[in-house]
Amino acid sequence: MSERQINVCLSPALLPFFDLSNTIAVVIDIFRATSSICHGLANGATAIIPVAEVEECLAYRDQGFLLAAERDGRVVEGFDFGNSPFSYAAEHVKGKTVVLTTTNGTRAIQLCRQAKHIVVGAFGNIDTLSDWLGNRDEHVLLVCSGWKNHANLEDTVFAGAMVARLRNASTVLDDAARLALGLYETNAEDLPGFLRDASHAERMQRLDISRDIEFCLQENTSPSLPYFQDGRLVDYLREEPS
Repeated sequence: MSERQINVCLSPALLPFFDLSNTIAVVIDIFRATSSICHGLANGATAIIPVAEVEECLAYRDQGFLLAAERDGRVVEGFDFGNSPFSYAAEHVKGKTVVLTTTNGTRAIQLCRQAKHIVVGAFGNIDTLSDWLGNRDEHVLLVCSGWKNHANLEDTVFAGAMVARLRNASTVLDDAARLALGLYETNAEDLPGFLRDASHAERMQRLDISRDIEFCLQENTSPSLPYFQDGRLVDYLREEPS
């Protein structure tokens, strides 16, 4: 492949307009689903099963899995936990399978199922992810989960950070990738300050979960590579899929 495309999908609502063949879809939901998924697998979770709906998550109740559900930033009543990264510490998840549904991130994963590969990205695994992508030749689509089909700042700026790491003389960027790159380069020196006024950050602050925001913006805290296969996310670094 002479030219590698690196594209950015600013909202899951735009996914039908992208060709996912020969493409690695990188799903991004910085606040907080993909940050927590990376953290959970880095802390020894056997697998994380992403499902779109609460009812799908409940269907696993009698299988011995941990059930995690979040809607509008809050834990859904009756579930073990939601999508705070602090719920995915080793003492909670090591050796266990978690079934997870969230407002945006797990839905975006399901919508990418036609891609050649699906992986999950967050600041916590940014170097691990960029190294892996840099050693492959498929096209890359950075999929921002956004907020209820709207674009958001935190996912877009992370997409820009990935474009900055992956671009070279033989890559072709679409306009959304250039937009994300410009947003990242303009604000790279103080991402926490830039994202403090992001709509979802403000929503999380109202829910008194500001420490989650701080954690989700730290780089390389969760060196895992969540890879989607057979309906589950596993750590490619521990269990290279077939």
